[in-house]
Amino acid sequence: MSISKNRLESFSDGVISVSLTLMLFQLQVPEGFSLKDILNNAYNFFGYVLSFVYVGIYWNNHHHLFQVARGINGKIMWANLHLLFWLSMIPFTTTWTGKSGFAEAPTAMYAFVLFMCAVSYALLTKLIINYDGEHSALRQAIGNDLKGKLSIPIYALAILASFFSSVASFFILTLMAGVWFAPDSRIEKYLLGNKTHEP
Repeated sequence: MSISKNRLESFSDGVISVSLTLMLFQLQVPEGFSLKDILNNAYNFFGYVLSFVYVGIYWNNHHHLFQVARGINGKIMWANLHLLFWLSMIPFTTTWTGKSGFAEAPTAMYAFVLFMCAVSYALLTKLIINYDGEHSALRQAIGNDLKGKLSIPIYALAILASFFSSVASFFILTLMAGVWFAPDSRIEKYLLGNKTHEP
């Protein structure tokens, strides 16, 4: 008998919403009231927008993930907490990176947190498939998950790039946000296909 998913999803939604709120509170308002003052604060604003998009991506895909999961067990619950931990680190690294003007160490830490978010999400997905079985809805929906597998080394590349060029690192991270911005179409297509074939 599987454990109910409802509490896990509600708890996850709460943690993610708190992370978004913390980022908003840490967004620094310019001291002046001219366009120049906004431009001087561009690092903070760009970091906030990118981080908001990333947290939104994980919230969206997390929802899709549990739409097709049949149930959960203790391992899945801990893996979910592991993902939430790294998501909760995004506000801290966003503020640190913005205040530093995208300095080397903060940028590397920011990229590392996003790398760990990708790793923990991949682990969560794997554990759900292990629980539901290789012929489960999630396995059928994502196939061999090439997109997810390729993402992890690309995030690792962003960490490495930060030691040479923070601009290059953020370019990679922004590119990856664009790749994952749309909801996971593989799961949506699977759900739509099953709904279509229902009697």
